[in-house]
Amino acid sequence: MYVPTPFAEDRPEEIQAIIRSCSLPVLISLLKDDRVARMTATHLPLTLVDDRLVGHIARANKQWKLLDTAVESFAIFSGVDGYVSPSYYATKQETGRVVPTWNYEAVHVYGRLEIIEDPARILEIVTNLTNRFEGARKAPWKVSDAPDDYVAMQLKAIVGVVLHITQTIGVRKLSQNKTAADRAGVIAGESHDNPALARQMRSPSVISPSAITK
Repeated sequence: MYVPTPFAEDRPEEIQAIIRSCSLPVLISLLKDDRVARMTATHLPLTLVDDRLVGHIARANKQWKLLDTAVESFAIFSGVDGYVSPSYYATKQETGRVVPTWNYEAVHVYGRLEIIEDPARILEIVTNLTNRFEGARKAPWKVSDAPDDYVAMQLKAIVGVVLHITQTIGVRKLSQNKTAADRAGVIAGESHDNPALARQMRSPSVISPSAITK
């Protein structure tokens, strides 16, 4: 992933925050195919557990069946993002020398992909994932709410995936390379057009004064 220096994010806690904020990352793998080397991708929830990403995919999905285990897979996590209009910048009024851009957060996570076929481990994966997304609900649904034979049948249709992390690359492009006035203009504009992006830009963790163009 291309990461310009002003936007590099290598703090573990911030990378983990971006990972946890993304509910549907993309898992990408190289497939072993006698005819041609090719990549494949699956959109799926992945949960960060220590130094692993844990989830599951359909048993019918060729990504695990033809996986080239000699090559690392990687997952792409996207955080907040949004279009930045030149109209936001104070510099537009001063010189007009501004152009549109896009602010965003992203993390690429590399590692060895392990396939889990043991029913008990798959059940644990599914249970933990369910609890993650149901936990905040007033009446959380639990895997145990479904009949045992139905759950067992559903588990046969999936396999677990565990990405053992070897490297993470993070980027947070949130106008850190702009003047204080231009950045304030972006925050003001996005507060109306994209409140989630504006909130993230206001976070003290996003920018240090030394990164702002004086």
